[in-house]
Amino acid sequence: MAKNVLGEPLQCCCTQPLTGFYRDGYCRTGDMDTGRHVICAQVTEAFLAFTFSMGNDLTTPRPEFRFPGLQPGDKWCLCALRWKEALLAGMAPPVYLRCTHERALQYVTLEQLRQHALDDETKLN
Repeated sequence: MAKNVLGEPLQCCCTQPLTGFYRDGYCRTGDMDTGRHVICAQVTEAFLAFTFSMGNDLTTPRPEFRFPGLQPGDKWCLCALRWKEALLAGMAPPVYLRCTHERALQYVTLEQLRQHALDDETKLN
């Protein structure tokens, strides 16, 4: 069973729009997923503009990849390295720890993710 960055069972990121490398709603990864789509984020207008400026248009639908095009507020499984790039540029979108695959920790730290988490109970208490 896939685990999240908290060591718990991985939770679904989003089904509307249907996300994940395998388009099953989960930020799971495997050998074919060279981008490591493991970080569940709520995309922002600033992040969408940033990633577009880096050559990755996430707003235009691409039906051949079952990609609907994203709008601010959508939840999506992002590539770990793209999220890290956005972090270093001050443009990282907020994340959901329970829906972020443990493999994300190969690219960023739990503390970095926690600083941007929408579901971090340590910040809510």
